[in-house]
Amino acid sequence: MQKKTVAFSKESANLFFHILTQCNLSCSHCYINPDQHGNKTLSIETIQRWLGLFAKKAFQTNLIFLGGEPTLHKDLPTAIKVARRLGFHSITIDTNGFLFHDILEKITPAEVDVISFSLDGATPATNDAIRGKGSYDAVLSGIHRARKKGFACSMIYTVSDKNLHELSRMPELVASLDIDRFFIQVIGMRGKSAAAKKTGQVSKDLWLSVIPEVARTIAQTGVIVTYPKVFLDPEETFVCAGLVADNYFVFPNGRVYRCPLCEDYPLHAYTIENDALVPSPPVNETHLFELTIPEGCVMNKIIQPGNLDYLADGEPAHRIACCMLKQEIYPQP
Repeated sequence: MQKKTVAFSKESANLFFHILTQCNLSCSHCYINPDQHGNKTLSIETIQRWLGLFAKKAFQTNLIFLGGEPTLHKDLPTAIKVARRLGFHSITIDTNGFLFHDILEKITPAEVDVISFSLDGATPATNDAIRGKGSYDAVLSGIHRARKKGFACSMIYTVSDKNLHELSRMPELVASLDIDRFFIQVIGMRGKSAAAKKTGQVSKDLWLSVIPEVARTIAQTGVIVTYPKVFLDPEETFVCAGLVADNYFVFPNGRVYRCPLCEDYPLHAYTIENDALVPSPPVNETHLFELTIPEGCVMNKIIQPGNLDYLADGEPAHRIACCMLKQEIYPQP
């Protein structure tokens, strides 16, 4: 197996496009915040115009359609076709598996590069307690239906203290599903998690003792595994993606963020006004990216300091990596 840290690059970009905030589920760690993101569903005309704002670099941009649940949008197939005509490098749908509006009958594998399914437990009991009744079965059924039609599929598992105990049972399940990639995510202190004052985040020791080993085991089944770096090694230099890479998180109310940790706050770098990308006045998130602190990520220090530990002399016990820094494990050829 080959393991590597994925470096940020100006040669590629990611556009995380929330086309609505509506969802049929109510996941306990949902990061959608109606007070900050609104409850609007964008019209297909607006989606087309907003995609056009990023069309100049479409050839090097990975586009991810998000919600809420994006398949609840009846015009998602049209949006995908528009994005393909604009030449986006890749197109992904992030879904909870219910696949509304017969989406699989209205798009083709030539139009969508990946359908990514969220599953947060190796059993229905654990997953459905987090995501909602019936969601486990919906994901497995959705993957089966998508693969039967030739779509490439991936899976996202958001690790929390509610499901870490079942992560070690995922390799067997993943091996049975014929997916291409498995993403492990760290739960963020945003949306419901922040409002409940219970992040569900696992400790550094637990993360490092469980995640890399499970990732290696899943990779041995022939699946690429991606997971956040989270904790920097002593010799590693902290780098903020906001200063190096082009990542855009677009919400239906027109807010455009560069860092997902900021999404609970009016710190967005841009606002879409009259179909133009308008820089926000100071102070916004971009001004914070340039701050250098011993803890590593300044956004983590400000927004979710609970996952930091300090030594007796006040120095940080470890440094937090940029949340966009990933590790990947590739199976042996």
